[in-house]
Amino acid sequence: MNVAQFLSEFAADQPDQLSIAAPKPAVAHNRQMALEQRYSTITFSELDDISSRLAAGLTQMGVTPGTRLALLVPPSIDFITWVFALLKSGAVSILIDPGMGKDNLINCLTKAEPAGFIGIPKVHAVRVLMKRRFSKAKYNVTIGRRWFWGGKTQKQLQNTSTQSFRTFQADESSPASIIFTTGSTGPPKGVQYRHGNFVSQIQQLRDKYNISPKEIDLPAFPLFGLFNAAMGVTTVLPDMDFTQPASVDPEHIIIPIQDWQITQSFGSPALWETVGKYLDESQCKLPSLKRVLSAGAPVPPRVLQRVTEAIPENADMFTPYGATEALPVASISGEEVLNETASKSESGQGTCVGSRFDGIQWKVIQIDDEAIENMNDVTELPPGEIGELIVSGPVVTSHYATDPHHTTMHKIKAEDGTLWHRMGDVGYLDQQERFWFCGRKGHRVRLPEKTLFTIPCEAIMNRHPTVYRSALVSVNLSEDVEAAIIIQPWQDSMPQSPQEESRLRDELLTHATAHEITADVKHILVHPDLPVDIRHNSKIFREKLAPWAQSQLRAEAESKS
Repeated sequence: MNVAQFLSEFAADQPDQLSIAAPKPAVAHNRQMALEQRYSTITFSELDDISSRLAAGLTQMGVTPGTRLALLVPPSIDFITWVFALLKSGAVSILIDPGMGKDNLINCLTKAEPAGFIGIPKVHAVRVLMKRRFSKAKYNVTIGRRWFWGGKTQKQLQNTSTQSFRTFQADESSPASIIFTTGSTGPPKGVQYRHGNFVSQIQQLRDKYNISPKEIDLPAFPLFGLFNAAMGVTTVLPDMDFTQPASVDPEHIIIPIQDWQITQSFGSPALWETVGKYLDESQCKLPSLKRVLSAGAPVPPRVLQRVTEAIPENADMFTPYGATEALPVASISGEEVLNETASKSESGQGTCVGSRFDGIQWKVIQIDDEAIENMNDVTELPPGEIGELIVSGPVVTSHYATDPHHTTMHKIKAEDGTLWHRMGDVGYLDQQERFWFCGRKGHRVRLPEKTLFTIPCEAIMNRHPTVYRSALVSVNLSEDVEAAIIIQPWQDSMPQSPQEESRLRDELLTHATAHEITADVKHILVHPDLPVDIRHNSKIFREKLAPWAQSQLRAEAESKS
């Protein structure tokens, strides 16, 4: 059940096939130079050999199966190599998105209690400065030059002999990694992945999308590169800031797709918004692509339209649905969205995320904000009725490694031993058993007489030509909760004076009250740039916007009085 074994098997079969290509930033986009001059590369046999040497080195250092090691290396050939080295050694990699900010990063690491750090020099400098927090960290490896701290360097471990080394023989329950959520809907949580979860993820993605060995992928999300190496797919890393996908230079995606004849590319909706707009304006085509994948938030139909127009007729854009705790869960194609579900979404019926993957079971149950211990305590809802989604299957993780309370709140046990995960999403199943996402459970607005859900309400507001995106939040200005919608206008529609903003707000409130779904919205506010998550730049931070809206409206009320 060790994913690293997939790499070794493919390396033995196709040793000289390119595994990873990483851009050299200064020359990556100079098309007058040969590709091999613009990229650092590594073959499958080299990746397998180096990761085995590093794993053997860790074992000689005293690392044993189950040892937690924090991996803090920028997206690169080294990053992917180290993930496989840790899998081979049986160590548990701790993976944290650096874009979540220093405080969150330190708190996550403190909770995870790593027995060592594998990272760049800056990481070790911070580790030494905070040695009281990381007193258990004794297995430390520096990628690059080691300064005043102890431990080994990557260069030293790469010289380790593999003669007596054997890859860790995992079973499906063996711990493999702790991957932290972004914290976009609460504090970041450390999700415990087991080897069986990783194997199931790879099999599900490969089979659902017909991914074949020797394909070439451009992943704008680093962890997707790990799936590639296990599937025999070449990874070409893009030249971008992975913590700011919305700010990507479109040519840094398009040029490598054209140069390498990329067959697949994964990126967030915000990334494809930027790239899709460029493709549309320049009438650029990407004939090598077989599939484009996007996840992390609903993908606007305009993005699907722009991207699918740039790829061949027999290719498509897919939006897999899931969460860090359970991925993949469902998928829908761009063709299905554009031809069928988009018009329903625009009318406030939610966003259809498609049909479930093989091996996934799901139910929509009555919304409950408390822990549910047993499946006997749930009330399953009929098709068409909005509730919270729960899922089970081999890709569903068992618990949070750093917070037992969240495990209690998000997991439900059945009498037959099946474990169900509460996705935290609300929506409904249609007659075809497709799930229609209506927002996060914690974001719903509970008015005295009814409940409003974010995605349907925001869809009504987003139909207005001035609105780029919007966010439904609750405010407490009197005894009762009231609904407010915060809108971010398109850049060329941003009000230029208080009078213009007042007129726009009045116009949008009239627009809202004219629709049954948004008729109960009492307040409209304008925000220049809605805050979004750091991993995908797509999920709106409504938790930050709710107190902002409350303070804005209170200030307005006080000024009028």
